[in-house]
Amino acid sequence: MKKWAFVSDFDGTISKKDFYWIVIEKYFPEGEELFHRWKAGEMKDIDFLSTVFQSIHQEEPKILEEVANIPIDEYVPAFIKTVQKNGGDFYILSAGTTYYIKPILDKYGVEKVEVYSNEGYFHQNNVHLRLDPAHRWHSERYGIDKSAVIQELKETYETIYFAGDSEPDSHPTKYADVTFAKDSLQDLLREQNVSFVPVETFKDIERYLMQHNVISKT
Repeated sequence: MKKWAFVSDFDGTISKKDFYWIVIEKYFPEGEELFHRWKAGEMKDIDFLSTVFQSIHQEEPKILEEVANIPIDEYVPAFIKTVQKNGGDFYILSAGTTYYIKPILDKYGVEKVEVYSNEGYFHQNNVHLRLDPAHRWHSERYGIDKSAVIQELKETYETIYFAGDSEPDSHPTKYADVTFAKDSLQDLLREQNVSFVPVETFKDIERYLMQHNVISKT
């Protein structure tokens, strides 16, 4: 088995803002009402995201311009390199879409990072999700079952570190060895009595890993 891997959510964890909020604020103000319906449990996550992403109505260069401007934790690219230099593999596990995640990695020169997410593609001035109900990781609610991915990775790695920020991330935390939680995920895990390390940035995560001799910066 390999020694360890770091798995991170993207929206709100690596990025400072969910892509769906960028779309709602600029192109789909009606999406704010949908957001509240979703949070009230009236919509599945994948239905909410699909509706928002299909409500952009812009040419692809404009959409990719918005993607390029997604704000991220500035320390993430350096953190990924530190993980890799210390023998860890880095994965991104997102219930969003590869459509905007992969261009962000390219923008920051991030290499050798596997992205497990819903496949996205441009069609008729919007972003669509290509879902495969027959896939072993398929989730009817999220598109991708993060718990299933973590459980499969645990067959390859001795230790899995996981970072997330919101409700979809509360499920895989039960299978990770150490969870770093941001924002609303902290309260969710407290309610569920799931142990976690509270963090605000990847600098905090790096500090923890250094203190526990998982990584060094030499």
